[in-house]
Amino acid sequence: MYEPIRTKSVHRMADDDQDAYPHRSREEELDIQLAGHLAALLAVTDELGDTEAGDLIARQVARLRGAPPARHAGLSGSNTPSLHQRAHALAGRALVVAASRADTAAAILAAERMDAHTAALTSPELVSAP
Repeated sequence: MYEPIRTKSVHRMADDDQDAYPHRSREEELDIQLAGHLAALLAVTDELGDTEAGDLIARQVARLRGAPPARHAGLSGSNTPSLHQRAHALAGRALVVAASRADTAAAILAAERMDAHTAALTSPELVSAP
């Protein structure tokens, strides 16, 4: 009744493409994401002029990426409170990713940076500044 199929099917199984492009594991993706958040935090930290904290963050980025990070060269022109708020948010993101990948060193560093920026935001000098 039916004529047999004589040509190859144009449809492929989903498994056929597995080796067509490289795949990253969940851990590799989390490493990339964590390194990105820490690199952004490093840029804001460098803009705030905190070289000691910047060096600690740079070490973690280098550990995750396998190469030292580029240090922040330009200034955004933002005021100090907004820089501290941005740094606090970035440290929070880094903390979430570090916790999900069970990276204790990065999680401790991110939590310490969050505390430092919270303290800077509530300090009397910063609050009374125009």
